[in-house]
Amino acid sequence: MKRGCKPIRRLLPAIALAAAACGVAAQDGARGQALYETHCLECHYERIHKRDASRSLVRDYKGLQAEVARRGELTKQRFTIADLNDIAEYLNRTHYRFPR
Repeated sequence: MKRGCKPIRRLLPAIALAAAACGVAAQDGARGQALYETHCLECHYERIHKRDASRSLVRDYKGLQAEVARRGELTKQRFTIADLNDIAEYLNRTHYRFPR
């Protein structure tokens, strides 16, 4: 990697927020579920999304997308924007139900 270049995974939260701001929305909650079950459940259990809302870092749909992008970095996977949006869509449909 060239000196001074940021790894793409450091840019994921900004990319996810930019995609959300531009109206790029996930459409495939089923695909998001498969991605979530494959890559996310290794580190935490699904009950974490059902905790008291006052303890959650996620307050709205854009925040959910940003948090999915941040957590996606931890998996060391190369998620695309579509992957991250699909995971956020799955989580929103099944747990958060934020308006878009």
